[in-house]
Amino acid sequence: MAKTGAPRANATRPRRPADAPPAPPDRPTQSARRAATTGADDAALRAAIDGVSSAFASLGRIFVCVDSTFRVLHASTILDRVMHQGASASATGRELAELLGSELFGEGGTLRQALRAGERREGWRATLTVPGADPRLVSVTAAPFCAEPGAACDPRVAYVVVLRPAEEDQLHEPRAPLPGLIGRSAAMDRIFRLIENLEQSEATVLVTGESGTGKEVVARAIHARSQRRHGPFVAVNCGALPGELLESELFGHVRGAFTGAVRDRVGRFELASGGSLFLDEVGDLPLPIQVKLLRVLQERTFERLGESRSRPANARILAATNVDLKRAVHDGVFREDLYYRLRVVPIEIPPLRERREDISPLAAALLARVGARHGRALRYSPDALRALLAYPWPGNVRELENALEYAVAVCKGQTLLPEDLPREIVEPNDEASALRAAAATLRADAPPSRDLAASGPRTPGVLEDPARLRALLEASRWRRAAAARQLGVSRTTLWRRMREFGLA
Repeated sequence: MAKTGAPRANATRPRRPADAPPAPPDRPTQSARRAATTGADDAALRAAIDGVSSAFASLGRIFVCVDSTFRVLHASTILDRVMHQGASASATGRELAELLGSELFGEGGTLRQALRAGERREGWRATLTVPGADPRLVSVTAAPFCAEPGAACDPRVAYVVVLRPAEEDQLHEPRAPLPGLIGRSAAMDRIFRLIENLEQSEATVLVTGESGTGKEVVARAIHARSQRRHGPFVAVNCGALPGELLESELFGHVRGAFTGAVRDRVGRFELASGGSLFLDEVGDLPLPIQVKLLRVLQERTFERLGESRSRPANARILAATNVDLKRAVHDGVFREDLYYRLRVVPIEIPPLRERREDISPLAAALLARVGARHGRALRYSPDALRALLAYPWPGNVRELENALEYAVAVCKGQTLLPEDLPREIVEPNDEASALRAAAATLRADAPPSRDLAASGPRTPGVLEDPARLRALLEASRWRRAAAARQLGVSRTTLWRRMREFGLA
């Protein structure tokens, strides 16, 4: 007999009528929903990163995302074009120090410490190294990543790095017509042509100019373009050593020549054999050594200290000085015959303030050189370049290079700003202001003629007043060219008045 009661759990379900609407699908599980959400988020993040990478690629830049441990999360595919196919995939997951060097991104690296401190750094040089490709020099900009509210961003990204091929910087660097020499002024163009004309010559050259104008650079360019370019270039500063040591430095000595001479020593003339000997600050040579140098130039022989055997001098002499040798001859501190022996081919380098069109290319070349020493790739802002052009540069090219050393050291970004320059360059200079004020007062007493010497001793004004002339010279730091320019007279006229008043 069949049992009655509740139906069994495994009883067959009633069939759905054919005309009934379809049953709703089963509800997805929580894990399935999470997987679907994660996939959509990953796709959105990937699309966002690819979009940013494409924007930087349009500018020729490589975009890299880095996590808090400085491991690469993403590298844009332009890396494949810059290095090799597959380079972006190879870079992903690597330590940033493996790609750009431990000096910048290793533990204690310069940029790593700056990023951890929340600072941005621009324009640093590094060598990009990816397995399977040759190293590539790049410019690096790095900053902490700050996501905008609501933006689709990977929460693991802590820093972003943008790379730019360093070849772009070289396109903006001025090219030097001669090794180390840069300029586009008419004065420098004449010097360039003269150096080229001296290529087949062995003549002695005397380079004159103010301190810091680049006299040794000119001497090295002459050597590099001469027939002796494969020989040595030996430089000696004639004003850095006392006479006794300088004589031994130039000509050498034998053992026992003087107290302390325990062995033979080769002098600079022998070291420069087959090349060029550069005598810097030749105007400071003592008179006894001037006599010996004159004999070398005349006879092409010399003797070591303490020996009587003559040795051949096979070095071309290149000399330089910032002293007025004509005046030194007049005062009896420099031999006239030696002066004319050295001044076979005279080259005078004008000060930087008299060839202002050279400041811009020099500043560009020096910034590239200084930046390379510091591992930086920087550029000037228009205001910074204007400040450099407006400054008189009493220290010439050497002062310009020192100012850029300071600017590169303090500059935080990739663009050098006026506030990065030394203060005396961008702020009014008290000394220059005093010179302009003194010149304005003195010109009020000057006659209309451009050459005040033509008016004779009856002319009232500064050229007839020793005290006022001294005041102007002191205001111009005894730079005769600057003082003569302020007075509107020639340097010869000013020098004649200085000699009459005993102001030399």
